[in-house]
Amino acid sequence: MSKLSFRRVLLGSISLCLLFAPLSYAQELKDWPHIESAIKPDAAMEAKIAKIVSQMTLRQKIGQMTQAEIKAVTPEDIRKNYIGSVLNGGGSWPYMMKHATLKDWVAMSDGFYDASMKTDMKTKIPLLWGTDAVHGHGNVIGATLFPHNIGLGAAHDPELIGEIGAATAKAVRATGINWVFAPTLAVVEDQRWGRTYEGFSSDPLEVKDYASAYVTGMQGDFSKAGNVVATAKHYIGDGGTENGKDQGVNMSPESDLMNIHGQGYYGALGAGVQTVMASYSSWTDGATGKDYGKMHGDEYLLTDVLKGKMGFDGFVISDWNAVGQLPGCLNYHCPQAINAGIDMMMVPLEWDKFIDATVADVENGAIPMSRIDDAVTRILRVKMRAKIFGARPSSNPYAGKVSAIQARDLARRAVSESLVLLKNDNSVLPLKKGAKILVVGKSADSLGNQTGGWSVTWQGTDNANTDFPNADSILAGIKAEAGNVTYSADAAGVDVSAYDAVIAVVGETPYAETAGDVSNLTHTARYPEDLKVLQAVAGKGRPVITVLESGRTVYANDLINLSDAFVAAWLPGTEGKGVTDVLFGAKDFTGTLSFDWPSAGCPGAAPQFALGYGLSYAKPGVVGALPVSAPVECK
Repeated sequence: MSKLSFRRVLLGSISLCLLFAPLSYAQELKDWPHIESAIKPDAAMEAKIAKIVSQMTLRQKIGQMTQAEIKAVTPEDIRKNYIGSVLNGGGSWPYMMKHATLKDWVAMSDGFYDASMKTDMKTKIPLLWGTDAVHGHGNVIGATLFPHNIGLGAAHDPELIGEIGAATAKAVRATGINWVFAPTLAVVEDQRWGRTYEGFSSDPLEVKDYASAYVTGMQGDFSKAGNVVATAKHYIGDGGTENGKDQGVNMSPESDLMNIHGQGYYGALGAGVQTVMASYSSWTDGATGKDYGKMHGDEYLLTDVLKGKMGFDGFVISDWNAVGQLPGCLNYHCPQAINAGIDMMMVPLEWDKFIDATVADVENGAIPMSRIDDAVTRILRVKMRAKIFGARPSSNPYAGKVSAIQARDLARRAVSESLVLLKNDNSVLPLKKGAKILVVGKSADSLGNQTGGWSVTWQGTDNANTDFPNADSILAGIKAEAGNVTYSADAAGVDVSAYDAVIAVVGETPYAETAGDVSNLTHTARYPEDLKVLQAVAGKGRPVITVLESGRTVYANDLINLSDAFVAAWLPGTEGKGVTDVLFGAKDFTGTLSFDWPSAGCPGAAPQFALGYGLSYAKPGVVGALPVSAPVECK
């Protein structure tokens, strides 16, 4: 597959989006399209599902609609309550052991599966185990972690995305798990959003292409041992909330929801994705002013649009306790959400209360039995298509294989393709092998900062380098190339003139979801230590090369001005040598921005570097001094 041509999207302006779209998208969508899925209905399977559903009791059906957290449920609970799914949240491991081995993971998977085979149901139904493997199998010690999606978007390489999807699926199978909560398909419109790095691009058509490639690589048609169930998330418009507020309100008119925020779902559904996760966010139609409320209770978008107009026949899963945000609902009790179209409820800790409350809701008429039967039918359809009936987790050929959780060469390639060269005045890059290098900055030898959120722990915090075996920091990569290297995190008391060049590795520290929301994109307002370390080494007669690790594009003109070369490295994951492959000239820069790079801390100004910008050794350019403004409070 060839790399994508760049398609400039002015956020909020569908006319410009269409102007730069390929010919097949020359006409603006006036209604939600029907999506032809790569996975077709099977009449014999449907008949078998209908027979199973007809033999199930109400409590058995509700059990299938229940997803519990592994730390809050036992195999005996699975058996007695017919639970259809479990998940491990970010920072949740078997028996709450951070350094659980593959043997531990597989043993727990087998235990849950065996329990589902010992119920008193006439037909035994195996469970699905879901996990947030959003940039590799992040919860597992020793697994390769790929660049977060924002970096992969800068690579503009759908074939690469397909390979990463397949590699991640294989790693997940190695732990006995069969379902992944990925890919994220947000079209991010405001980089102040704490989940920006989970988005591939601000270009909806690139998101569409990536969605298709990722689902095809990860899930395919379930013919390969490494395939797992994929999830399109978070439906829909979570990247377009007001002021980039996580779990906020998207004020787009329906035409923009359809033409911009829907594109990733068209790609994923076309590739056959089997599950869709609803968003925490809300939608108010900006054209009509109609408030549709929280997505988890939006029957129009979940049922009429997704399942009706688009033709999705898999199942919809809720997010962690998200239904508790609906008016009148509790985390474990929300008939509105089920009636709106949620098929499986993620009730991690209060799953037992959910089962009792939902059984009562059906018995008193708050939820019609037809809605329950539809939800269970969809869940069984996905389980049968995924071929998990009769498939004990440890029977998968990848189960327990350490080699299956590692894809270091692929990740290293992904890192090198994702880097974007913003500045290289006087062609100070590439560096010469064997040069005497001073390395500074807090992130040079921090695998935690390098991998970001959703890495071993949910927020990516409370990790040490020892939590990332089979990984190389950027400092390790520099040492492998230069040989003569000194590292000083703060550059205090170092004679810069004694070195051939300085490499500063700075950037954001880990975060996930709402914890990553910011009010202003000015980097040094949040991380003054990065400015301080650059001030300590700049202007000393030696070239300064800055490598910025970040989960978003940031306003950093002050840092860029202090640097002779400036590289956006995003959150590259475990393979720091992918960075040094390019810094030392083994490879050229090929990545270009998939988001605008801001010229101010607040949104609205013309970009400093526009989407599609990126220098290379083959195509150099001069940036020079950039204007620097003081931080202001954004409106």
